[in-house]
Amino acid sequence: MFSNPSLAHSRRSFPISNAIFALIALYLFLCAINVMGSGLKGVGKQSDWLEMIIAQGHNPLFALFGAVLVTSIVQSSSFTTSLIITLVAAGQMPIETAVFAVMGANIGTSVTGLIVSLGTMRIRRQFRRAYAAALLHAVPNILTVMILFPIEWITSVMFKNGQGILANIAGRIAGSLGFDEVTKPTNPIKVITKPVVNFLQSTTEWFSGGASMGSSISLSIIGLLLLFLALVFLVKNLKGAVLNRLEGLFSTVFFRNDFVAWLSGIFSTIAVQSSSVTTSLMVPIVGAGAVKLKRAFPFMLGANIGTTVTGLIAALANPTSAAVTVAIAHVLFNCCDNLIWYPLRKIPIRISKAYSSLASRSKKWAFIFLAVVFVVIPAIGLIITEVFIYD
Repeated sequence: MFSNPSLAHSRRSFPISNAIFALIALYLFLCAINVMGSGLKGVGKQSDWLEMIIAQGHNPLFALFGAVLVTSIVQSSSFTTSLIITLVAAGQMPIETAVFAVMGANIGTSVTGLIVSLGTMRIRRQFRRAYAAALLHAVPNILTVMILFPIEWITSVMFKNGQGILANIAGRIAGSLGFDEVTKPTNPIKVITKPVVNFLQSTTEWFSGGASMGSSISLSIIGLLLLFLALVFLVKNLKGAVLNRLEGLFSTVFFRNDFVAWLSGIFSTIAVQSSSVTTSLMVPIVGAGAVKLKRAFPFMLGANIGTTVTGLIAALANPTSAAVTVAIAHVLFNCCDNLIWYPLRKIPIRISKAYSSLASRSKKWAFIFLAVVFVVIPAIGLIITEVFIYD
């Protein structure tokens, strides 16, 4: 098949090398979770001013808008949800606030597909289809938050623990799995990551002259950077090992019907650990006309389910009751997203088609949507929340 034997060999071995590097990246990801968690715990023990930040974090609107803005900047809900769950596990963010932050991350993650769609702007028909496909990821997420955010906020005053209905259901599930406030299950992940955590902790303490606020902050920053790099590395290698082989099969195998398309969205996202990657891959495919918009929609819904696995992994890296509860709440939120919008799929599909048609006629509307939804509204929301509501 190949005229060059060495080239053929390199192509055959490429997925194997990617898989090995992906396993290394997964290990670094797990290490990063525990490194950052250790640093945050140290900061919490040694700070008085942190109480003010934690109190500020109790505001649901602040959590929502902040997560939208952060996820839009880093273009990875996996990063944001992992950070949220680590903060919860370290006791630096309450469960009720974390659930609202996870909702914001779900909105912010759809920015990647919209940016990718801009690459097809030169051809109007192709751009219309591609932009509509990107909106199919954004619109249901935004609508779901508009429905579930007020429900979660209102029901939080009805329960004694101050948590909304999603958080309470997730807490019950976590409790039934053995993750309660007293029992802490054995954690093999902590055992295998302990050498890295201890080394970095000792290093930061040596540079700071012992355990101090500076060493804890440094450890937290190192963990944060390691988390980001590990996710980038993981996605890059899994994309090479998995998505390059899947792309040619999309139109012929994975979109035979809605159910198969939905399963494809779930498992390809689990394999890649990033809904941003899988949904962004769909954008040019739909733009080229290889997959119809109505068939891409269940794929997008499935991708939302698949992306929750990263949060579950992050929670199991430090399996406290609170962390597992937030991870399960993330799963429940995206399940609700699927249960609401698949039966009512004509609504988000029509909205996406209508706005993409407008954007294809006047390109400024594509940029306006990006700026308003992912920058202007979150920024204004944070300012209003801080100045008028929080005060």
